[in-house]
Amino acid sequence: MIQPKEKTLPVINPIDLKSEMVDPSILMERKGYGHTIGAFSFFNQKGEIISEKDVNGKVYVAEYFFTTCKSICPIMNSQMKRVQKVFSDREDFKILSFTVDPETDSVAQMKRYADRHGAINNQWYFLTGDKSKLYDLARKSFFVLKPAEAENLGDAGSDFIHTNNFVLVDRKSRIRGYYDGTSSGGVDSLIHDISRVLKERD
Repeated sequence: MIQPKEKTLPVINPIDLKSEMVDPSILMERKGYGHTIGAFSFFNQKGEIISEKDVNGKVYVAEYFFTTCKSICPIMNSQMKRVQKVFSDREDFKILSFTVDPETDSVAQMKRYADRHGAINNQWYFLTGDKSKLYDLARKSFFVLKPAEAENLGDAGSDFIHTNNFVLVDRKSRIRGYYDGTSSGGVDSLIHDISRVLKERD
């Protein structure tokens, strides 16, 4: 029996998301379509600068976390290890783990965390840097942080927010899906979709 062909994964744009997840400036500028991840530059766990140029033409998964988290982050990064294992031989696949707590998550702290999780050099990047730029990327590029929540973050972190979303990004820097990083089923779907996106060609 011939199996029906899977539909191509959709390209997700701001217009497809709940308005509370999209920074108002993007919709005001009428950038609801044709969205791609913006430029960024942060330090990885080896102290190297990683930018969008390092993932151009590659498929990657992005997450936001912090190393001292005792709730969802350990579950998420246990699941992310599964993702890394499946695609460990793919040079065209990367994992980007951005911290939401750069004051604590120094390069040295990220290196310790990366080592504990068996991160493969040049595949799984743990990224830290300027807090405002990290949060700006979260709410204007990956859409994993409500703008109102980002604005309410106090210097003491009393309103600290983090998300369980894994974001799948394709070779053209377009968002192709959101997945629950705390769910084995959600990550099963992510692994399946990564394989599909890796097979896509221009």
